[in-house]
Amino acid sequence: MKLLRFVKPVLTVAVVAALAMGSYLIRETWLPFLQHGKPAETTAAPGESGAPSEKVIVSDQAQKNLGLTVKPVKAETFWKSIQVPGMVVDRPGHSDRGIVAPATGVVSKISHVPGDTVWPGDVLFTLKLLSESLHQTQTDLFKATQDITLAQAQRKRLADSAGAIPEVRMIEVDNQVTRLEVAVKAYRQELLNRGFGSDLIDRIAEGKFVSEVPIVVPLRPVEAKPLNTALAKRTADGPTASMFEVQELRVDLGQQVQAGQTLCVLANHQMLAVEGRAFRDETPLLERSVKEKWPVEVDFQEDVLAGWPALDQSFRISHMANNIDPINRTFAFLMPMENQSRVVEEDGRTQMLWRFRPGQKVRVLVRVQKFDSVFVLPADAVAREGPEAFVFTQNVNTFERKPVRVVLQDRQHAVVANDGSLVPGMFVVQTAAAQLNRMVKAGSSGVTKGYHIHADGSLHKNEGEGK
Repeated sequence: MKLLRFVKPVLTVAVVAALAMGSYLIRETWLPFLQHGKPAETTAAPGESGAPSEKVIVSDQAQKNLGLTVKPVKAETFWKSIQVPGMVVDRPGHSDRGIVAPATGVVSKISHVPGDTVWPGDVLFTLKLLSESLHQTQTDLFKATQDITLAQAQRKRLADSAGAIPEVRMIEVDNQVTRLEVAVKAYRQELLNRGFGSDLIDRIAEGKFVSEVPIVVPLRPVEAKPLNTALAKRTADGPTASMFEVQELRVDLGQQVQAGQTLCVLANHQMLAVEGRAFRDETPLLERSVKEKWPVEVDFQEDVLAGWPALDQSFRISHMANNIDPINRTFAFLMPMENQSRVVEEDGRTQMLWRFRPGQKVRVLVRVQKFDSVFVLPADAVAREGPEAFVFTQNVNTFERKPVRVVLQDRQHAVVANDGSLVPGMFVVQTAAAQLNRMVKAGSSGVTKGYHIHADGSLHKNEGEGK
């Protein structure tokens, strides 16, 4: 019994050892069954080698999601500029005009209010005269006119006397007529200066005295450019004249006004100016722009949906102030501009809508340096990575990263040197360069599973996929 107790453990150990040895010898047969649940090793697809790639493949849908736009590049001239703040202002002597009272009186009627469009000859106010001197002038004009009539009748009677009257008497009558004609001319001129029209003066000379005088819209200066014929109105005298807008009313109905007091302000915003503001250290740049007669760019920051036509005019600095504002330490410079307008008519009322308005903020770009034969791209077309700069060229679905040298970059533009890194006519991505650069760095340059790439760079789905 003792022998059997020692034999059984020995046999057990021998059997286990034999089974272990046999399992090891046939491991190729049963080992794959144990590894069935483990993930299989993936093989690298073409183009997915461990070496870094400068290309990235983007599907059509992904291009739409990124909003990619591509344009061919061409060598052109670019101007480096400085940006200074500016404002649209009235052009002195052309835009605004004050209307004053010709004599002391009371405002008995106001025919137009701010916002109304008026033309030369339209009545603005009716003024009831209170000036004693003006009433006296009317009386003197009438008396002088009647005296001339009486003197001429007397001269006729003397001439009919057939020499019975001495010649000296004829000379006295002629001198009297001459003096009266001079006085009448002076009275008429005084009334003209007070705003009386020729028709009113003729009525006064006939004895029809005027107690109320109309204040009318005057003609614009001859040197002012006429508006479009659609914006002009033919007056009673016949010529086509430019319009005004009542901008400000400075009197009330029934108010007494003095001679020379401003009644209202008329405005015509066709001829305006852009006023820029620059600091003292920018003076040499502006002086050079004036000397070289370089045009100045003005960014009006307009909404493209406004529907105005293209502004086809060149801006040049016409005046630079010789004094500096002691508060903001800047000096002004002016650039003339011509405005655009639209006419709106409603319920018999005409309203003028101007494209640019005094007080409107603008950005003025003054040229300081010229770059010839460079590629001008949007700022979003260049991706930065440390000191390096990259752009992306497109070949259908394949986008290749190319290093470039940026000679100048601002908020809107990136100026790339024409040093052979890009060739004129090459299609370059205009937007989302930073996103494409991140895709290249992430290594997402392989072909998506289920797709293949053609030799022309286009991405296509494998046949049978998705069925």
